[in-house]
Amino acid sequence: MARTVIVGLDGSRESRAAAEWAAREAQLLGLPLTLVHVWEPVPEPIAQAPLLGAETQQHWTERIPREAAEGVRLRHPGLDVSTEQLSGRPADELPSAAKDAELLVLGSRGLSGIGGFMVGSVGLSVVAHAERPLVLVRADQQAADEHETDPAGIPSAATPFRPVVLGLDIESPDEELISFAFAAAARRGTSLRVVHGWNPPPYYAYGLAADLELHGELARRETAALAEALVPWRKRFPDVEVTEESPYGTPGNHLVDASREASLVVVGRRIRRGVLGAHVGPVTHAVLHHSVAPVAVVPHN
Repeated sequence: MARTVIVGLDGSRESRAAAEWAAREAQLLGLPLTLVHVWEPVPEPIAQAPLLGAETQQHWTERIPREAAEGVRLRHPGLDVSTEQLSGRPADELPSAAKDAELLVLGSRGLSGIGGFMVGSVGLSVVAHAERPLVLVRADQQAADEHETDPAGIPSAATPFRPVVLGLDIESPDEELISFAFAAAARRGTSLRVVHGWNPPPYYAYGLAADLELHGELARRETAALAEALVPWRKRFPDVEVTEESPYGTPGNHLVDASREASLVVVGRRIRRGVLGAHVGPVTHAVLHHSVAPVAVVPHN
């Protein structure tokens, strides 16, 4: 499925919020939107029960994407919207359906009381196996949440976008990850905030608290390395204003803090095809569960 934005749809509130975000992003990209509904077959004895018979299954598998597509077309006139129905396990079918797509978008339940996500096993499995960029959107995400507040202090889709936040490991700064974040900021006409959290090597750790000079030297080294890694990207995207931060401490915590003022948080995931299998790294895992803003996970080698 080439050059399209795909959203996984199951009729839930979170998947409807994902469809709305995906529609807005498809318009920014100038690409069509495909709503993919995956029906997971139930065991045969249950499928033959009166309330879960073949006709009922067919009704819901057709109704969910059809009604969602009709709503998206009404709210986003001019957007090319199509639907696709698949059968199988969503954790398997969604990464496969998106293998050639521009972007895959999924919904995630928001935590009550505090901001953040509740990413279930299916969502984590899709994140771990998808080989195209994937975005997770909270159930209560609104278009206005991605924008600055208006003069009255109210978020509004009529105001500029909030910054895009990129979490970057300068020991292996991947081009796909950086390019995705710069391009996302450029599409939104907003700035890019690059956050590189760092901790000292183990052999420095015990003396660091007492040695302020050493701490300062390490901080300057990390700041300089981050600036150097971004030089070619500043030239490639001259219209994107970039701010760089190299705070000391756990990277995931700093990115979660930055998400409170972001329109999108971009993190990477290393693709592993060896004996250890696919997995989500600790920084990406923390951001997925606690970010207030939508999170884009960009797989890379």
